[in-house]
Amino acid sequence: MTETSPIPETPQEVVDKAEETFKSAAREFEALKLDTTVPESVRALAEKTVNQTREAYERGKEALEESIDALERSFDAAGQGATAFNRKLIDIAQRNLNSGFDLAKSLAGAKNFAEIVELQSAFIRSQFDVFASQAGEIRALTTKIAADTSEPIKDQMSRSFEVVRKAS
Repeated sequence: MTETSPIPETPQEVVDKAEETFKSAAREFEALKLDTTVPESVRALAEKTVNQTREAYERGKEALEESIDALERSFDAAGQGATAFNRKLIDIAQRNLNSGFDLAKSLAGAKNFAEIVELQSAFIRSQFDVFASQAGEIRALTTKIAADTSEPIKDQMSRSFEVVRKAS
């Protein structure tokens, strides 16, 4: 038969036993307390490390704030570009619609079938030039929008690389 430890009878005995165990552990911990001083070189190294960490944090914080600012400027430019692009499309659609109505008025005033064919042929020829011109307008606008949108980020990247280059 194995011998078992006595089971406390009352809740008070359980509390007393837990309290005695805690006090015993606290006495043992106190006995382990080392009363030594930290060498000056270790404290200096720790202080230097804290200062370097603080400086790195500040640089990182500044870089993050500058990046956020660049993104905000880029988003603003993108929004303005989208507005300009939409206005350009509306302008082109209005011009094309007006051109179509002008053709319809001309066709309504035609005297014969040959004149109708001639008006339509002239209209189609001119529309090829108009569409090419409109495509050029859209291409130029989208190029400007892309440049305006990317410029703040490009500038920020250049500044960041310059800071890194100087730090090296």
